[in-house]
Amino acid sequence: MTTKPALSKVTKAWIFYDWANSVYPLIISSAIFPVFYESITQKDLAGRIQLGSFNFYNTEFYSYVVALSYLVVAIISPVLSGLADVGGHRKTFLKLFCYLGAFSSAALSLFNTQHVLLSMSALLLASIGFWGSLVFYNAYLPEIAAPEDQDRISARGFAMGYLGSSILLLTILIVCVFLKWVPIRFAFLGVGAWWLGFAQVTFRYLPPGKQHSAYRNTKQMRFKSSFLELKKVWGLIRLKPLLYKYLTAYFMFNMGVQTVMIMAVPFAAKAIQWSSDQEKQSSLVVSILLIQFLGIAGSFLSSRISKSLGNVLCLLVLISAWLLLCIGVWQWVYTPLSFYITASVVGFLMGGTQALARSTYSKMLPDSEDHTSFFSFFDVSEKIGLVIGTSSFGIIEGLTGGIRNSVLSVTLAFCLGLWLLFRVYRQSFKQSS
Repeated sequence: MTTKPALSKVTKAWIFYDWANSVYPLIISSAIFPVFYESITQKDLAGRIQLGSFNFYNTEFYSYVVALSYLVVAIISPVLSGLADVGGHRKTFLKLFCYLGAFSSAALSLFNTQHVLLSMSALLLASIGFWGSLVFYNAYLPEIAAPEDQDRISARGFAMGYLGSSILLLTILIVCVFLKWVPIRFAFLGVGAWWLGFAQVTFRYLPPGKQHSAYRNTKQMRFKSSFLELKKVWGLIRLKPLLYKYLTAYFMFNMGVQTVMIMAVPFAAKAIQWSSDQEKQSSLVVSILLIQFLGIAGSFLSSRISKSLGNVLCLLVLISAWLLLCIGVWQWVYTPLSFYITASVVGFLMGGTQALARSTYSKMLPDSEDHTSFFSFFDVSEKIGLVIGTSSFGIIEGLTGGIRNSVLSVTLAFCLGLWLLFRVYRQSFKQSS
């Protein structure tokens, strides 16, 4: 029996950032803020957002704000990642986006329906902070872990994130919901404090990032150098057909996964037949907790299964399950019980898909000093997919007047992602044989 090597301080510090920042996707993106937003805008604004001559459904407007944040990150992250690789400032940018996200999350405690646009600007900045920091965080993985350890370490990071964010969510439920010591909006202050406080552990031990050797001793402007770096990385990606095909597949299936994560609660709030508002709010939060704990199991189990099946085949199985699940939700999920069952499956699939998708890409990277730039392409494909996914979700609701029809956009994303991922598997199988 072989023992797994002990993790270094740097590796533990890297993993710990998942513990710190995962409170944002759970509490702000998934559990508390969407319920808070839907409830307060339904009560004060009758579920409609009026901006000048434009009138939106509250969930439709929510999807557009989130989509805009992804668009901003998709535009700026390649430039910043290039600068990080050229100048060796990876940790500096990680800190910058961490602070932006944490303080903006805390600012959501001041949400006011009389100033919806200003209030939602805090959500926009929080989302930019979270996703922007991941560009630089993910880029550390191939530097701190050997290829054979990356699945395990990536899975552990996600598991730590699920665990830490669940602890804070339970604390919020006890303090704000059951004991009612403070209003629920104070939960957003807790997110900012948790994220900022625990991130300091990561910042203490994580190295600043390597300066690109090609520009180490030059006086060339770093902004210009970043574009040269990105051009070089794009050329390397095009020379790697398997890597290029995986990026296209990831673009599609991750569009579906992330759209589910973001829009699941707004969908359930409207599409499920709840007996009362109290049942709706409590059930949605409980279902999110269920997703979190099953996500831990999913991330570890998929890591183990991938050792036997291989990463790509394991992802094929997971995406197939996602596709069937979306069809089932569109046709049959109307009751709270059916929603609980769906949430259980979502949790398991989400944990496995996220962990494997990150480590699979990391394993495909060529030997290079440009890890941040390579991961920027990974993240840009993710963000552009999310812009399309979340905005399509909102557009379909706006056009049809029913949020259930929006599930069709997610179903299509998984269908195309499955087909593209099969092409990756076919090529990798040919190469191995």
